[in-house]
Amino acid sequence: MKKLFVAWQDATSRRWFTIGRLTSDGEKYSFVYTQEVNEAQRESAFQPLLAFPDLYVEYESDELFPLFTNRVLPRSRRDYAEFVRWLNVPEYEDDPIALLARSGGQRVTDTLEVFPCPESDEDGNYDIRFFAHGLRHLASASIERAERLQPGEPLLLLHDFQNPRDSRALLMRTAETTPGDMYLIGYCPRYLVDDTLELLQRCLNSRITVERVNLPPAPMQFRLLCKMTMRLPDGFSPFSGPAYQPLVAEMALTHAS
Repeated sequence: MKKLFVAWQDATSRRWFTIGRLTSDGEKYSFVYTQEVNEAQRESAFQPLLAFPDLYVEYESDELFPLFTNRVLPRSRRDYAEFVRWLNVPEYEDDPIALLARSGGQRVTDTLEVFPCPESDEDGNYDIRFFAHGLRHLASASIERAERLQPGEPLLLLHDFQNPRDSRALLMRTAETTPGDMYLIGYCPRYLVDDTLELLQRCLNSRITVERVNLPPAPMQFRLLCKMTMRLPDGFSPFSGPAYQPLVAEMALTHAS
């Protein structure tokens, strides 16, 4: 079972909410709203997506829903092979769910983003790849330094707790492997912050490394691909809090009680 979450951003406050979950078992696709959609409605007047108008229905299809199909570059495009290389996805694994998980499926016409649910490997490691956020808003020196990063190069996290938009934001910087080589090179995606902060409090053997650097003309959002690896403490399951649980399950429990 492949599982992706759907995040929605309030255009005014810029806050992100996890509002849905997309799953695939290789034969069917399913979409449900998650419990954080209630908070998005209360605080940001979120309205159900046109493709999924009922919050309390589990939608199923033999094919990927058009809302998500339109976020995957068609194989017929001449630049498809280059796009897959930017994502660092092997060609034999380039199914739509894999491409959505790695690319985020963002479009300039809306405020949705898709992200994968990470799973622990056989060694108990939490492993996920993501593109650095916010690079376009940094100084030109930071952008130039990001373009010189090498695969495997370590990156460090900074808690940007005075950020006026998000006091939980996590910045990434170079590890200063040589004196003075300290540059901000983007933000950790908001959807990773809650689990990352909890894991950092419970374990210290975490690391972020550079997975791939895509030079221009790659769009800025695909410039820097990172890999985060953490050792999962016993009993910890990423993205398992109430916010990520199906809303239909909450309704069923309410009716049962």
